[in-house]
Amino acid sequence: MRTLVFKINPWQGAAGLPAPVWIVFATTLVNRAGSMVVPFMVLYVSQFLGVRPALAGMALTVYGLGGLVSGPIAGRLCDRFGAFTVLRGSLVMSGAILLAFPLVRDFTLFLALTFVWAMVAESGRPASLAALTTFIRPDQRKPAIALNRLAINLGMSIGPAVGGFLATLSFPLLFLADGGTALAAGLFLAVILARRPLMRHAAPPTASDRPAHQTSRFSSVLHDPHALLFLAGLLLVFIVFHQPEGAMSVYLVRDLHYPPSFYGTLFVANTILIVLIELPLNLAMQQWSHRSTITLGAVLIAIGFGSMALLHTRLGLLLSVIVWTFGEMIAMPATGAYVTDLAPQGRSGEYAGAYSAAYSLSLIVGPWAGIIVLERIGGTALWCACLIVGLVGAAALNLTLRNTKAAQ
Repeated sequence: MRTLVFKINPWQGAAGLPAPVWIVFATTLVNRAGSMVVPFMVLYVSQFLGVRPALAGMALTVYGLGGLVSGPIAGRLCDRFGAFTVLRGSLVMSGAILLAFPLVRDFTLFLALTFVWAMVAESGRPASLAALTTFIRPDQRKPAIALNRLAINLGMSIGPAVGGFLATLSFPLLFLADGGTALAAGLFLAVILARRPLMRHAAPPTASDRPAHQTSRFSSVLHDPHALLFLAGLLLVFIVFHQPEGAMSVYLVRDLHYPPSFYGTLFVANTILIVLIELPLNLAMQQWSHRSTITLGAVLIAIGFGSMALLHTRLGLLLSVIVWTFGEMIAMPATGAYVTDLAPQGRSGEYAGAYSAAYSLSLIVGPWAGIIVLERIGGTALWCACLIVGLVGAAALNLTLRNTKAAQ
């Protein structure tokens, strides 16, 4: 039976994480503290460029497509040139592209530049995952990813708030601020890499880091049946997980007649839980198997969203958010750690890129599919579907994890 092992100081284990993990943490925090363009992109396109709201949403779709394309490419580059090198390039090039956006007034050109920016910016996702997991022991990977998610959530609690203020002054300031922080993060990482040249290239994992069955017999991740089943299950869980970006807000405000501020309050609760609990929780679950953590997290995500079919009060909806937030805090670090454990020797970047692509695809499909179900069948059907889809995804993940020694 698995138990949670909380220390007197639940954050104590974080101090034992190696320097590269903290370097990624600091880089991510600086970059994410200025992330304000994506949350305001539709508003910018509709109000500043004068595009009809019905078409303005295309900007986010194009961004998602750019991230989908870049994941596998960036993963291959990480294996060849090193994750930190790719991460540095992503930040510097992303910052430069963002500074060019205020010069663009044509919507078609804006979409083209958005696609290029997304490919560059989202290449940092697999690069960060590979950088976090290359230089550390396998048992440290879940806490390391949890620490990086802490940086993401701390930064995202700053960026959109500052972006709202800047948008009232001038929309182009959003791009200048976002680009400036990306360049600052890239410069910080460049200085670190200059002092730590060994980090420029990925260190080859030792034999003890990989399960016995993992060899390079698969020419790519697309030929690895274990990885494909894992990614398929993960995609289903991610589709459920991305309902807050689409149907959830419409359901709460239009169907349940709650004010938009209540929707915002639920997100504040989600962020507070992640900031305060996720890292200590993953440190306490550090010795849990991937199979236990990933299955539990996926089931909690499914139950959390599915419970919204029955829970309609403020307290009930808050409880549902708490449930799927715990699922998020357990599953996200574990799935990121597992995909690098699953990768054959020297190809963790490729597998991280496939993981990133699955995430980007779910961000494209999830909100769109949720809105369609909500409009055509209704909220109860949507949340019941989330429960079913999430549990099917959890079952697929469990099947993969049961059949691989990397999950033990």
